[in-house]
Amino acid sequence: MTRNSLSSIEICAGAGGQALGLEQAGFDHTALVEIDRHCCNTLRFNRPGWRVFESDIHHFAARRALAFKGVQLLAGGLPCPPFSVAGKQLGDQDERNLFPVALDLVEIIQPRAVMIENVRGFLATVFEDFRRAIKTRFEKMGYQADWRLLNASDFGVPQLRPRVVIVALRKDIASGFSWPTKNGVKPQTVGEALYDLIAADGWKRVDAWKNRANDIAPTIVGGSLKHGGPDLGPTRARKAWATLGVDGLGIANAPPECDFEGMPRLTVPMVARLQGFPDEWQFSGRKTPAYRQVGNAFPPPVARAVGERLHDCLSMSHSIGISRRAV
Repeated sequence: MTRNSLSSIEICAGAGGQALGLEQAGFDHTALVEIDRHCCNTLRFNRPGWRVFESDIHHFAARRALAFKGVQLLAGGLPCPPFSVAGKQLGDQDERNLFPVALDLVEIIQPRAVMIENVRGFLATVFEDFRRAIKTRFEKMGYQADWRLLNASDFGVPQLRPRVVIVALRKDIASGFSWPTKNGVKPQTVGEALYDLIAADGWKRVDAWKNRANDIAPTIVGGSLKHGGPDLGPTRARKAWATLGVDGLGIANAPPECDFEGMPRLTVPMVARLQGFPDEWQFSGRKTPAYRQVGNAFPPPVARAVGERLHDCLSMSHSIGISRRAV
């Protein structure tokens, strides 16, 4: 199905997981805002035509946002630590909470639709008042907001990755949106998804490893900037990886060699595939920043699924508006 491009702007764009999925859904990014230089380099390398602003979104809101008034969609993956169970769950008391400035941007830019991604912890009971305040702010600006917990594995991603997606639409078009459901694509196991990459240097035990890696991956984590290096998560996560025959204590530079003994570590391209990125998507920087970009990303197939429903809603309402003006 050919889709007409609809304009969008993305904040906290990271390494482009959500942006890529929305591009596949038919959105044309007029701007992407991201503060991390490695992420910005990744976006520029993979999509030279994208207009990338290496900027804090507070600065962007104050200096540049008005120039993008009227785009169809404002999207973003806001920082997770304020709501993550791995952190202190300080919510609106956390200095990294960017919901207020994101809502300010909505008020300035006035898009027809908004899409924000965050962690499952956002739905915790302790944040009930915070969620109510967000919905009230959207209502005052003329939007109807809702959210869903979506599992990446329901959209073909070989990973257990639940994520909250918040969607807000102008009240006059909100009834035209429906949430995506399972796409019917059964996710591959880790062994199936990574077999060719693990076998690339001729590891002779790869077939036995594939049989052991017979389930989808646990949730991939990106880690904090304060963390010393890349690994696949805390102790509990590493135990889950070990049941699949993966050493989660670090990230490898290359696949296991022919006579390798023991459990292999994954490379950045392997983790990216488990996150739903296409193999051709390249990540800037050395191993640690590259892995963090992958680990913190929103899986493109999930973003695409939501994006397609948003695209259908916006396109339908636009066509109806044209028809009414022509009468």
